Amino acid sequence: MPWRELKPMDEKVLFIADYLRELYSFTVLCERFGISRKTGYKWVERYRHAGLEGLDEQSRRP
Repeated sequence: MPWRELKPMDEKVLFIADYLRELYSFTVLCERFGISRKTGYKWVERYRHAGLEGLDEQSRRP
């Protein structure tokens, strides 16, 4: 049975859920998800400002 791949949005939601549970330090949490702390803080800020909708991919178009 192949491993189930997570969509980017699903991964962000799981990250935020673990962040809110405060099970791990922020550094360890980011390591577990394979992201930098800078990216982790960016996801948390987007969640704080816009909820789960803020975690959707945003346009990079100028």
